[in-house]
Amino acid sequence: MSSCFIAASLKIVDFKPGEGDIVIAADYGYKRLSDLGIKPDYIVGDFDSLGYTPTGETTIVYPKEKDDTDTILAVDLGFEKGCREFFIFGAVGKRLDHTISNIQTLLYISERGGRGSLVGKKETLTVLKDGDIEFDKNFTGRISVFAVGTAKNVTLKGLKYELDDAEIKNSYPIGVSNEFIGEKASISVKNGILLIVYPTTKDRDMVRVKEFGG
Repeated sequence: MSSCFIAASLKIVDFKPGEGDIVIAADYGYKRLSDLGIKPDYIVGDFDSLGYTPTGETTIVYPKEKDDTDTILAVDLGFEKGCREFFIFGAVGKRLDHTISNIQTLLYISERGGRGSLVGKKETLTVLKDGDIEFDKNFTGRISVFAVGTAKNVTLKGLKYELDDAEIKNSYPIGVSNEFIGEKASISVKNGILLIVYPTTKDRDMVRVKEFGG
């Protein structure tokens, strides 16, 4: 199944979709991709940030006054095209409200049965719902795990600070600033949702996700 690569408004690095993946530019993301010499499959948005409307059959124009963000519109299009895995670039930093909005977009993707990641230059954010995520032993640096609401049966293995079948809540940051220790690491939650922040890697195979019952 194809993955969906979405370009948002901030600077983009290491944007390298695979063969068969779908590339969508959200508003100013079109400029970011043009600077990299990448032609998107689709361009969506109200183009208030870009300042002009790209021409062509692959451009989908929306009114400026709308409930959906340009990134959400790109995600909806990705689902429409059959994607279930989303990599969103240029969506973290600069404006805190936009970053929070894009984190909520990860939850939106999860609710629809997909899996999303916000890929930054140094860090990647992803949401894990009732599942397990594994990290290759070659990962280094810090990893943080936050509950969205209350997350039950949370287990962390192969990290400096481990948990075993614990309950964590969004009212206390018990999972911030954990560390990789040169071992294969895993995080699982059997009942709830986790927001995970980990170092960005160019190799997608270094991160493996399994949804319980999926």
